[in-house]
Amino acid sequence: MFIQTEATPNPATLKFLPGRVVLEDGTADFREAAAAAEASPLAGRLFEVPGVTGVFFGYDFITVTKDGEPDWQHLKPAILGTIMEHFMSGQPVMAPAGAGLPVSEDGEFYDEADEDIVSTIKELLETRVRPAVAQDGGDITFRGYEKGTVFLHMKGACAGCPSSTATLKHGIQNLLHHFVPEVRQVEQVL
Repeated sequence: MFIQTEATPNPATLKFLPGRVVLEDGTADFREAAAAAEASPLAGRLFEVPGVTGVFFGYDFITVTKDGEPDWQHLKPAILGTIMEHFMSGQPVMAPAGAGLPVSEDGEFYDEADEDIVSTIKELLETRVRPAVAQDGGDITFRGYEKGTVFLHMKGACAGCPSSTATLKHGIQNLLHHFVPEVRQVEQVL
């Protein structure tokens, strides 16, 4: 098994491409070892590597975030070994349904009168923004819309990335405003 790695715009996050499907549907973002171990055997094992502070699963990639201390040249071999051992063992990436899965993304908020605007925003996010962000090892999901402000949640490599503000303000905000003039600003929510 050959696992490729790619740098991300976030220097604290590295993208791992195992050459197979990681998560068939959706994404999973883990920021705590206990929750990770409960929901995913692979995420739990990755958190056992000293210095790992976050794990994110996309369709065909895994991003791992580290704290400031260890250098990637020291962490990378341990992470690669953990990923390889997991896939070779045949264990599932996620624990069986209902076993401490990450919080659902259903907590959306917007006025029903804005349904058409929200529908267009979601379509733009799905077709234009999320594929580009996934290439950088992250994900962005819609959380709400209120009085011209779009609220988005950034995950994976995007969470805590130094360039995430520029991505939100100059990239996504401009794109959304171009197609949906009612959008005035974009804000990040946790």
